[in-house]
Amino acid sequence: MKRLLNYILLHFVIFLTFGICFQFFTQFWNFGVLKILLLLVFLTMLIFIVQNKILSTLSSFVLFFFIGISVVCLNDDRNYDSFYEYHLKENSTVILQIHAVLKPGNYYQKYEANVLRVDGKKTTGTLLLNIQTAASSIPLNVDDQIFLQPSLKELNPPLNPHQFHYKSYFAKQGIYHQIYSEKGQFLRLNSKVNTLLGLSEKVRTQIQESLKKHHFTKDELAVMNALLLGQRQEISKALIADYQRAGAVHILAVSGLHVGVLLLLLSFVFKPLESIQYGKFLKTITIVFLLWMFAFIAGLSASVVRAVTMFTFLAIGMSFRKKNVIEFSFISSLLFLLVIKPMFLFDVGFQLSYFAVFGILWTQSKLYSLWKPKIKIVDYFWQLVTVSIAAQIGILPLSIYYFQQFPGLFLFSNLVIVPFLGTILMGGVFVIISSILEILPSFLAEIYGTIISCMNGFVRWISHQEEFLFKEIAISFSFMLCWYVVLFLGVSFFLSKSAKKLLYFLISVLLLQGVFLIETRDQQSKEEVIIFHKNRFSVIGKRKGHKLFLQHDIDIKEEYTIKGYRIAEGIHEIEPINFKNFIEFGDKNILLVDSLGVYNISGIKKPIVVLQYSPKINLARLIATINPSQIIADGSNYKSDIIRWENICLERQISFYDTGKRGAFIIKK
Repeated sequence: MKRLLNYILLHFVIFLTFGICFQFFTQFWNFGVLKILLLLVFLTMLIFIVQNKILSTLSSFVLFFFIGISVVCLNDDRNYDSFYEYHLKENSTVILQIHAVLKPGNYYQKYEANVLRVDGKKTTGTLLLNIQTAASSIPLNVDDQIFLQPSLKELNPPLNPHQFHYKSYFAKQGIYHQIYSEKGQFLRLNSKVNTLLGLSEKVRTQIQESLKKHHFTKDELAVMNALLLGQRQEISKALIADYQRAGAVHILAVSGLHVGVLLLLLSFVFKPLESIQYGKFLKTITIVFLLWMFAFIAGLSASVVRAVTMFTFLAIGMSFRKKNVIEFSFISSLLFLLVIKPMFLFDVGFQLSYFAVFGILWTQSKLYSLWKPKIKIVDYFWQLVTVSIAAQIGILPLSIYYFQQFPGLFLFSNLVIVPFLGTILMGGVFVIISSILEILPSFLAEIYGTIISCMNGFVRWISHQEEFLFKEIAISFSFMLCWYVVLFLGVSFFLSKSAKKLLYFLISVLLLQGVFLIETRDQQSKEEVIIFHKNRFSVIGKRKGHKLFLQHDIDIKEEYTIKGYRIAEGIHEIEPINFKNFIEFGDKNILLVDSLGVYNISGIKKPIVVLQYSPKINLARLIATINPSQIIADGSNYKSDIIRWENICLERQISFYDTGKRGAFIIKK
């Protein structure tokens, strides 16, 4: 591990990461792509000119920081004149090419689409395409081209605090707009253009059609598609939730685990090649080729490409039989991926994959050395235990930060599933090949389907052991970082047992406690009034510390509107309340005007007015009577009324706030 920390590429990765984050969040460099490239050339020349070793090293770090900035600029379509948004006019027409098929919603088929042309002019950029399910009986496929007159819409931010931020999620993939298309609003073109992704989908579709002939159940086929073809669109939400609660969701995504198992199997199969001249080289080339063939069949998704890239570096490194080849291959693949695709850095799967590998590289050997069983089968399972624990050490704070839960039985579920994963994968490859050749015996298909069903059943049973699933654990970003500091220094002390590292570890524990106490104090003292957004309903809360007084008319137990806020803000108790049309909050008066239209409350000055359930009132008269400081319309009102009220407020220069457009309204003390 000490050699890994001293590995110069690791330091370059750190500064590259800083540069990527700095540019993405600040948009610091807005002087054009050419100028950043000239700056990189200058810094590179400076490294060779400077004779001082320290200055040369510092210049290298600065160079990689600016490489991080430059790769973000180069990958941002908005930095080019050909970006589609710069050419769209009111009645423009566009030609879109389907880039990826996404999981469909309740009413729309969803796709990622490249904007090829705007009004006949060649353009670049990707957007989110939503096509009404009834608009086309035949879904679009990758590489299909359509012609339409778009109405460009920005992606919606979350309308309530601590909900999933779709706008930010797609922005990190270079997608900033979406288009909705109804029946008859687009024309499918007869295009013969075939991309690598399109060819991959055709192969995958052929495989899926051949598998359907063997009458696998819906869940069996969905899991086979996920395990072998990297496609999770058909997996039900309930089944995904079961795998998440069991701590085995990584099984459903073609990732490092699958590719690693495949690499081991291929290394074993092609080991005889090492006995011939240039055999090691031939073996490596063959394995790398087959790994990328697997990635091709699995759709070349981001997770698959990441995993295959990592293990390509590992396969090449293994052929040289150098020490620390795994560690150096790990860092080299990380550097390569971030230079090519810097937005991978913000992908949750990317973060979890590399933190898991880092945890394994860092701690697994030490954990394994605690006990060395002499019985082979016991030793094998002990290795699995140490690998699972080491991976969890690497991802624990990150997974809690993102998913707000911890599966206590992750070790048990992985010990049962992972040992048989190689057999399941090889069996799946055999099933796929024989089904395409139409030589798959029915009894073998039934056996394989039964194995998948047994795995699903086991995961479902594990997921229902609620007492071992620790849910609704919310930590802040700063608290997560502190946890990693504690883990890093704690494991460092465990590995070296030095007094100096013990001191560092204890200081990090004090830092973690300090952050916890500060955040807890802030939560206890926090007071605010929140007008949540909920279509057709009104939800208003008054928060005092860990308690939330809530006026609502919905089933609040699993209500998505407030669930994220409740968990993230540490709300321990929700108490129903009737505000009776008036909330006094510090020096602010909040008047609630519902369908009854009552608002004559004497003595209040410049109140904030919340309109609910489309009250039949003369808003101009209300403004003249009570002179409100601001008017808020929540989600319970008709859209036509909201538009009319907004126009009236605009005429009378009164601040108007629509929660349907701008999200929940929060009043703080």
